[in-house]
Amino acid sequence: MGRNIRKRRTSMTAKVVAGSAALALGGGGLVWANFYASAHESGSGQNQVKAAGAQIATIQCPDVGQKLTNVPNGARSGVSTELANLDKQITEAYARLASTRQAQTNDAGFVQNAILGPLKDKRTAALDRIRINIQRAGGANTNLGQLAGCTGVPAEQPQTNDGEAGQNDGGQQQDGGQQQDDGQQQDGGQQQGDGQDQGQDQGNGQQNGQGGNGPAADDFVDITQVQANAQLGVGANGLAANGRSGSRGTFTTKCGTNGNDNHNTDNVIVAPGVSNGAHHLHDYVGNQSNDAFASDQELAAAQTSCQNQGDKSSYFWPVLRLQDGSQDFDQNAAGGGTEGNVGKILQPAQAQLKFVGNKKGNVVAMPTALRIITGDAKAFVNGNANANVNWSCTGFENKVQLEDKYPICPQGSQVVRTTNFQSCWDGQNIDSANHRTHVAFAQADGTCANNFKAIPQLQVRLVYNVPAPTIENGTVVNPYAVDSFPENLHKPITDHNDFINFFSANTMNKLVKCINTGQKCQ
Repeated sequence: MGRNIRKRRTSMTAKVVAGSAALALGGGGLVWANFYASAHESGSGQNQVKAAGAQIATIQCPDVGQKLTNVPNGARSGVSTELANLDKQITEAYARLASTRQAQTNDAGFVQNAILGPLKDKRTAALDRIRINIQRAGGANTNLGQLAGCTGVPAEQPQTNDGEAGQNDGGQQQDGGQQQDDGQQQDGGQQQGDGQDQGQDQGNGQQNGQGGNGPAADDFVDITQVQANAQLGVGANGLAANGRSGSRGTFTTKCGTNGNDNHNTDNVIVAPGVSNGAHHLHDYVGNQSNDAFASDQELAAAQTSCQNQGDKSSYFWPVLRLQDGSQDFDQNAAGGGTEGNVGKILQPAQAQLKFVGNKKGNVVAMPTALRIITGDAKAFVNGNANANVNWSCTGFENKVQLEDKYPICPQGSQVVRTTNFQSCWDGQNIDSANHRTHVAFAQADGTCANNFKAIPQLQVRLVYNVPAPTIENGTVVNPYAVDSFPENLHKPITDHNDFINFFSANTMNKLVKCINTGQKCQ
């Protein structure tokens, strides 16, 4: 089976980007010059450092979808369409932000007047349509106007003592002083410039990460130099549900590593019926019919890549790309190169899908078509309340787990992405308006709060053969990164994972029995 890409109309985002000052990368994709490099390397250093520091690194908008916890069923289709429209508006605004660096330097009011102001107007109209959809379906007349305004997140001032840009050991102030509590940075160290003044010497993409909008040198850390921290699953999110008590069995399903290149940039959970709703590319294993237009009936009848044909569940995550100067099939496509997701797509060497039990007691069967999203694709601008990220290297997984850094692994070690899903269910709904409140993480002792029921916990472990990037003069060379919404700059904290349950009833019953009786099954 070939790549699962439906022919789509050219998006407005692609048109905006194509008309911008972006440079072509190997025939396609975005490259924006690094304005920090220009501040350090040419002209009057002091004046250019001031100009660079005054620029805006990215755009931060309220995540409307997370605020909508009570949307009538009759309004969800229309609301989902408008939420996708809001994402598209931010993508277009970010593309304009990235392509107008010179204008921003010349006019201190440019970002507000030419980018953020018009964006607010568009968002106001979309939010009003959401309000109308909800009201017509019998919901409350909710005023969403306070969510219309967006802010520009300024790049950090580059340090001048060592020639490296954007280095900062502290947290980053956002949106009037709200500080990230995990110390992650809105770093401007490798941010984009105006796309005109530095292109040729960085045109192979190796110096600017994902098309110039991330990742940055500060996003990487030599894992051998990181002090051992809490083991996998000890954080507030992504807590491992199983232990030495309760339901101790496991069920492993083998669904391959997407060797047939089943990709698309949709997300049927958050943007059903909307092409390119994710604005980044997903790997799909298991169900082979997952795209924005798939109904539950189509998913239930689909082919599966899983060895156990009773598992037609859909497992999907953003692709990992290598920035070695090469490009992939989507270098000129929406959600790919036209939105800053450029570079060689890396197929996992391993994709391990395992369901485990609950340390407090037995688990119950998951309902058919249950949807679970874990992590937050927008965590860099949203904050890490819903982040659920574990980056490590083989040989280090029981010692170091990273949230806001990509690991540089030693020779012979592989990059590992591990995700523990929510394992408590409200007992009624297969989804919720914000795609989160119908499921929850178990508490430390395994208890499910609010009378939720314990369900099997999906644990996904992805292993990659990734050439180790290097840091040279404060610049990352040959980096790797997950695909992301453009304004989230490919930060490691944005990693996320998705699951839709389509186990047959017989296979689900077997899964539950194996877990509750302490067996190891597949």
